[in-house]
Amino acid sequence: MAYGIKSYVLRAGRMSVAQRRSYETLSPDFCVPFVEAPLDFSHTFGNENPVTAEIGFGMGMATAVIAQENPEKNYLGIEVHRPGIGRLLWEIKNRCLTNIRIIEYDAVDVLGKMIGAASLGALHIFFPDPWPKKRHHKRRLIVRPFTGLLVEKLCPGGYLYMVTDWADYGDWALTELSATAGLVNPHGGFAPPQDWRPRTKFEQKGIEKNHQVRELFFVKEG
Repeated sequence: MAYGIKSYVLRAGRMSVAQRRSYETLSPDFCVPFVEAPLDFSHTFGNENPVTAEIGFGMGMATAVIAQENPEKNYLGIEVHRPGIGRLLWEIKNRCLTNIRIIEYDAVDVLGKMIGAASLGALHIFFPDPWPKKRHHKRRLIVRPFTGLLVEKLCPGGYLYMVTDWADYGDWALTELSATAGLVNPHGGFAPPQDWRPRTKFEQKGIEKNHQVRELFFVKEG
């Protein structure tokens, strides 16, 4: 199924010397090329540990911290912003992480073509582009029927965890996810803050601007 979503704009971003060096030297070890075939996670990560996919990890700080604190899990980051990829690669080396892999490609295509059904233990979507103008709402990532594809990729009992600092997008996502077959909301509405998710500089800036952080936590029916 073609979902017709392009939820990002590829903005030109200047890479620091460290980011560029990390990208050039570490990509072969930690970046997975896009292919139109499902990944074999046991081959990709070299183990049978459960996999969490993160859509749009930004500069990757939360990704690195969570991966470091959960070495028994694997993390697949999907991102198109190359400076952020370079920064996460730097964090991987600095923290001696072995449980992160990165795909530099559109998440819609990656989910549709590279991720097998019922293969993910979790999906993280932290602060996706809110596309606040009404005429741009069609670009929002959390929209049906794409949310159905997200459910398809989760294993039974797996969870989808989204955080946004745009109240309107939070309300929108809550409506879309609540109406998606196969998902259960254990909290009934917005979720309480998850203490294992680190607060990033991006989030802190939003809070300082009086943005209201909304957290959504849904579980796939088992």
